[in-house]
Amino acid sequence: MDTTLLLNTLTLLTLTIILTPMLLPLLSKKPQNSPTTITNAVKTAFMTSLVPMTLFTYLGMDSITSCWEWKFIMNFKIPLSLKIDQYSTMFFPIALFVTWSILQFATWYMAADPHITKFFFYLLMFLIAMLTLTIANNMFLLFIGWEGVGIMSFLLIGWWHGRAEANTAALQAVLYNRIGDIGLILSMAWLASTLNTWEIQQTITPTQTHTAPLLGLILAATGKSAQFGLHPWLPAAMEGPTPVSALLHSSTMVVAGIFLLIRTHPLLTNNPIALSLCLCLGALSTLFAATCALTQNDIKKIIAFSTASQLGLMMVAIGLNLPQLAFLHISTHAFFKAMLFLCSGSIIHALQGEQDIRKMGGLQKPLPTTTSCLTIGSLALMGTPFLAGFYSKDLIIENLNTSYLNTWALLLTLLATSFTATYSLRMILLVQTGTTRTPTLASMNENNPAITNPLTRLATGSIMAGLLITSYIPPTKTPPMTMPMTTKTTAIIVTALGIMLAMELSSMTHTLTQPKQNTPLNFSSTLGYFNLLIHRTAPTKLLSSGQKLASHLTDLSWYKKMGPEGIADLQLMATKTSTALHTGLIKAYLGSFALSIIILLLSTH
Repeated sequence: MDTTLLLNTLTLLTLTIILTPMLLPLLSKKPQNSPTTITNAVKTAFMTSLVPMTLFTYLGMDSITSCWEWKFIMNFKIPLSLKIDQYSTMFFPIALFVTWSILQFATWYMAADPHITKFFFYLLMFLIAMLTLTIANNMFLLFIGWEGVGIMSFLLIGWWHGRAEANTAALQAVLYNRIGDIGLILSMAWLASTLNTWEIQQTITPTQTHTAPLLGLILAATGKSAQFGLHPWLPAAMEGPTPVSALLHSSTMVVAGIFLLIRTHPLLTNNPIALSLCLCLGALSTLFAATCALTQNDIKKIIAFSTASQLGLMMVAIGLNLPQLAFLHISTHAFFKAMLFLCSGSIIHALQGEQDIRKMGGLQKPLPTTTSCLTIGSLALMGTPFLAGFYSKDLIIENLNTSYLNTWALLLTLLATSFTATYSLRMILLVQTGTTRTPTLASMNENNPAITNPLTRLATGSIMAGLLITSYIPPTKTPPMTMPMTTKTTAIIVTALGIMLAMELSSMTHTLTQPKQNTPLNFSSTLGYFNLLIHRTAPTKLLSSGQKLASHLTDLSWYKKMGPEGIADLQLMATKTSTALHTGLIKAYLGSFALSIIILLLSTH
């Protein structure tokens, strides 16, 4: 009991430390915060969060802490309950470690920004919203965190609001997430009406859950985690500053959707329709994003599509009924994805804002630390043995091999894995090797500890994290791995084939002979024609049909029914009615007199 109390206290202490920079200005009149204090607060919170994680690792005791209860109607209670379990205790130090590194990097990257403290506040609020979502044991509290990451992503993607592209990207992110939010709200409404509770551990039912609320949860995850269909906002979000991209893609916004499915997974376990949908959606997403990444030339776009591809892989793990593998991939992916974005930020800064990889080259000597970390991050992303990505990515593919669910899902995932190796190697070769294709710039130095320290920390994480996490946190459920060597090494074989394809692509790029343009060739470079079809056709149809509907309704109701024509028709009808009585026949007049006398007599009696 004492240990549980200690675990809860230390977890709440971690949350309090992160909240301190936000509470300090309220307590004193002079604002005391600066980017450095906010970075130090996150660093301290990270150090503190290691203790509950270690305690949980050795004791394995889940606990639920209820702080307060909101009774807004008689028989429906919403307690403010926090779930301290394997997922929350593990995620806290990872998210805090990654954010600390990103914030330290941002002190250098955003140094010239006049509103840098406000920017750091936004990043901190982004982190707090994600941690709230992670530790929530209640759908209401989870929804607060869910909307928190949504609104903070809008503010951060559109940080440079003087640029039209940044504003468009921020709006795009919010609108696509709004579609997902509809699914979450409908699922919450179903849970409230059917199970009469929003407590996550109480929603676990032994029988099969109805498919409708699960489709709502999958729609919510599709919007937030950029699965196929609601994915275009993710590459567009690159318009935000690089530290924002690093935080958004590694440990906050995009993993929130997958985390929702991990938390509510007991509802999905017995529903084959929902699981198959997750599997197929994940496989399609991972392949589509990897295909789009093959021909991108913007360094940040390549890394962004790689995130979308990895999120598809996490969704595949959910579809395989293995949520702990999805969580493991979230944990390992955070390190190398944050590092890849910080490396790209360092390169972009050194090249005075140049993001086109075709205009880079030969950066190995002027930027040794950045390029070495870029290589480590890309190798980890490919699933190179004994780096962080290998432990989670290969495990998902192995489990997919032993599953009888869907051969097509396996084939799509394996193809995406080979493409991952292709675009990663293409990026490394074009950025780092060969002759320099940029004018010599004086700003090419990385002797600043604000650049090298975060990168080396994250590089260490990218090398060690997979081994540490899999050693100390055993999976809750693993099928027996009895398979031939070829099946076991499928992922590595496919990755090697992708590397060979990358070498071929690289040599083709250097010859600079433009291939003959045709529709299949442009599929990847035009992002699968998705944006052209959806972002042009859908709004045009919607607006034109809306205009027709509104104008027709207005014309019909005001002009035809109630307006001048309506009044004229009413008068005409009244005239016809009155003239119909005056026919000139004595029978009609006598009848009307008799009727009126009878009514009069009846009314008097």
